Amino acid sequence: MRIISGTARGLRLAEVGAGDRAAHLRPTSDRVREAIFNLLASGAYGDPIGRARVLDLFAGTGALGLEALSRGAARASFVDDGTAARALMRENIEKMRAMGRTDVWRRDATKLGENRGAAYGLIFLDPPYGKGLGHLALDAARAGGWIAPGAVIVWEESAPQPAPPGLLPRDQRRYGDTWVTILQAPEAGTPPA
Repeated sequence: MRIISGTARGLRLAEVGAGDRAAHLRPTSDRVREAIFNLLASGAYGDPIGRARVLDLFAGTGALGLEALSRGAARASFVDDGTAARALMRENIEKMRAMGRTDVWRRDATKLGENRGAAYGLIFLDPPYGKGLGHLALDAARAGGWIAPGAVIVWEESAPQPAPPGLLPRDQRRYGDTWVTILQAPEAGTPPA
């Protein structure tokens, strides 16, 4: 795994091999990560990366949030309740020298609670496949005020995911056994979908 583009382009991230089933680590491949960021950079969603506050739920190695930082995001917050995942995240954050622009939280992404800071404009969601945890995490993020008006949400799963009520479907693509669903929160003052 490596950072694909931006200021840290080519940086090799901590190795996890094929992943760690016990820790639910299934890193997003470089190919899928590159496809996601190409979609985000297409202009169809404005500029969701530049100066964004990024929330990486079920963060695993942190590769998605770190890629966003490399491409100009202002700050990334990583949420994962796995010990192995948080150790890899910290190692990758140090490799990228991004300690002052990141937060790592040991928390169940489906039980986020109240957000005490500013909401996030770009959210990555990569739950363990096929367990319904993505919907629960989005419900928790919305209830806790984590999602900014107009936020772009990138959701990886093993099957196409319908947009939950109140979020707008924007795109959906398949890359091998991974489906990427892009959703958007309504702008402030816009009635929910």
